[in-house]
Formats: sequence, C-alpha cells, structure tokens
Amino acid sequence: MATADFLLDYLPILVFLGIALALALAFTFIPMLIAPNAPDAEKVSTYECGFNAFDDARTKFDVQFYIVAILFIIVDLDVAFLFPWAVTLFNPTLGADRAFQIFAFWSMFVFLAVFAIGFLYEWKKGALEWR
Repeated sequence: MATADFLLDYLPILVFLGIALALALAFTFIPMLIAPNAPDAEKVSTYECGFNAFDDARTKFDVQFYIVAILFIIVDLDVAFLFPWAVTLFNPTLGADRAFQIFAFWSMFVFLAVFAIGFLYEWKKGALEWR
C-alpha cells in the first residue's frame, strides 16, 4: 500500500507531462493541416538587410560585428551571474552564516574587477568604437 501512495505522489507530474506532450504535438501538426501552403516567389526569396545578395559569401568582412556580439555575450553572462548572486546573498531564509556572506560578497567583486579590467582593455584598444 505504501508503494501505491508513493506512486500517486508522481501522478500530477505524469499528467503535466502528458498535457505538455499533447499540446506540443497539437501545435506542431495542426498548422500543417490548416495553414495555406502556397507561398509566392517574393515570400521565399532571399532576404538580407532589405536587398538581394549580390556577392560571394566568402568575401572579407568587418570583424567589428563579431567583437560587438562577443562583448554583448560577455555582458549578458555577467548579468546572469549577478542576478542570482544579488537575490541570494543576504537572504535570511537561506540560513547562510555571516562568513559565507562576506566571502560571497568579495568573490563577486573579484569577478567584477576581472570583468572591468577586460572591459577597460577593450575600450583602450578601440574595440567599442564603430568605424
């Protein structure tokens, strides 16, 4: 009897997974059945920045686009680390002792210092200037 009660505790999870699977399948296959499937030539044409492609894809390009993208990813990851840290650092419900809080506080400042040094280096080298 205890095993049946234990398995009944997982019944809501199985129901949730079943509903999620049914919705995923419905959202995948119903549009295939009811959506019109006759795109015109303009809709399937190559679209890139508002004009047709006119050159080879293997030509030289400005690396500045990739530098800005990499900098965006770095800043985004920095924020992704900062948010959970800020939420949990001084949360009294977690029961962390004072020594751990002080360690976590200063370790984040080391992380931010390394980030700031890298950011200042990029700024000094001119990577943030759009040429």
